[in-house]
Amino acid sequence: MKINNSRQLKYLAERRRRVAEAIGLHDEILLIGAGEPIPLPGGSDQTYPFCAHPEYYYLTGIDSPGGVLAFDPRQRSSKGWVSFVPYVTEAEKTWEGRTQLTGAPLPRLEPWLGARRGRPIINLGAPLRGVRCDEGDVALTREQFTHVRRAKDEIELSLLRRAAVATAKGFSAVRRHIRAGVSERALQIELEAEFFRNGADGVGYGTIVGSGPNAAVMHFSPSRRKIRRGDFVLIDAGARVDHYVIDVTRTFVAGHKPTHFQRDVLSLVLKAERNAISRCVPGAEWKDLHLKTAIEMTDGLIELKLMNGNAESLVEQGAHTLFFPHGLGHLVGLGVRDASGPYPGRAKDESPALRNLRMDLPLAAGYVTTVEPGLYFIPGILNDPKRRRQYRQSVNWRRVDNCLGCGGVRIEDNVLVTEDGPEVLTASIPTDW
Repeated sequence: MKINNSRQLKYLAERRRRVAEAIGLHDEILLIGAGEPIPLPGGSDQTYPFCAHPEYYYLTGIDSPGGVLAFDPRQRSSKGWVSFVPYVTEAEKTWEGRTQLTGAPLPRLEPWLGARRGRPIINLGAPLRGVRCDEGDVALTREQFTHVRRAKDEIELSLLRRAAVATAKGFSAVRRHIRAGVSERALQIELEAEFFRNGADGVGYGTIVGSGPNAAVMHFSPSRRKIRRGDFVLIDAGARVDHYVIDVTRTFVAGHKPTHFQRDVLSLVLKAERNAISRCVPGAEWKDLHLKTAIEMTDGLIELKLMNGNAESLVEQGAHTLFFPHGLGHLVGLGVRDASGPYPGRAKDESPALRNLRMDLPLAAGYVTTVEPGLYFIPGILNDPKRRRQYRQSVNWRRVDNCLGCGGVRIEDNVLVTEDGPEVLTASIPTDW
C-alpha cells in the first residue's frame, strides 16, 4: 500500500485501533519488526528483493528494511503507536534509489525503550536482536493479531481486485500458447509478462507450470520440458499488487479435446469446486466444507472405478488423501497464505480425514479464501508399499497403475465471503477446456 492520501492513513489508523483492542495489552510493550535485507550468496553487493513482514506491513503500509513499529498501551499520543525508521544512507540512495521514509529516527528506539525499562516486551513481525520475550505471550498475541487481519477492509479488497484483473489477463494470454512443442518455461514467460503489462508489481509466489507427469507435483517449477499433445497442463499462478496476492489454478489439455477419462476427472474437480464455493458463507465451518468436498470427490472416484466402498467411510480413514493430499484452501491477501491457521484457542484436529487441513475456523464476511480441490496421480504416494497394504481393498490398484504418469488436475479460485453470498474475485478466468 503506497501511502499517499488521507483515506489510506485513515485505514491504517483503524487497523491499529482494532489490533490494539484485540490484543488487549496493559503493561506490555509491543514491537513489530519489518525485517532486514538478506544478502545474495557469492559475495555480491546485492540482496534478495526486500519484503517487509506482513504483520509490520499491515500496520504501516511501508517496506522499511530495519523498521520497527512500537506500541505502548499506556501512551496516549498517537494512540500509543510510534513508527521508527532507519536513516537512508548515501550508498542506499546512490545504488538503490531509496528515499527517506516518514517516521521517528530508528536511533530513538533505544531511549524510547529505556524510558520503559522493566516492562515486558512482545516481539511480533521479524525477530529483533537483543529483545527477550515470553514465547507464550508472543504466541497468544500473534493469534489475536492474526485473527484481526482475516477480514479485509476496502483498501485491501481494492488491491486484490486489481491483482485479479492482472491475473485474468495473464491466463487469457497464456491459453493461446498451450500446444504441443511449447515448453513450460515459455508458458511462464507469457503469463508473467502479461501480469506486468496489466499493473502487477510481481508474482504472488513462484509460478507453477506442470505438464504431463509434472502436473502431479504440487509446486512444480517450470522446466524446459516441451508439452506433448494430450498432456494435462496445470498452471498455478497469481499477480501481486502492493503485497496483495491472487492465487489461481487452471488445468488444460494440450492440443485436442480431452479424452473421456480426462473429461471425467476435470468435470469431477470442477463440480466439487463450484459446490464448495457455494458453501462459502458467513458462519460456515471450513473443515465441514473440506469434508464435504472430500466425500464428493471420493464418490466420483468410486464412479470412475478407482476406489471401492462407501465415500464417507473412506474419507474417515483418510483414504481420499491418496488422490487429494492437500486442504481445500486457505485465506489469501497480504501474501499467498494470509492469516490462515486455526481459530483462536482451537487445537489441531488430529482426525485422519483432516490431517491436511490448512485452516480450521468459521468463515466470516470479509474473508477471502482460495477454493482449490484437486485430484492427482502421484507416484511417490501411490507406489508407497505401506499405503498399498493399508488401502488394498479401498483402491482398484490395477486401474490406478494405468493412470500413473498422467499428472493431475487442480482448479482454484479466490472467493470473497459476503453477507449476500460468495463473490468469486477470479470469475473472469474461464474454467472450460
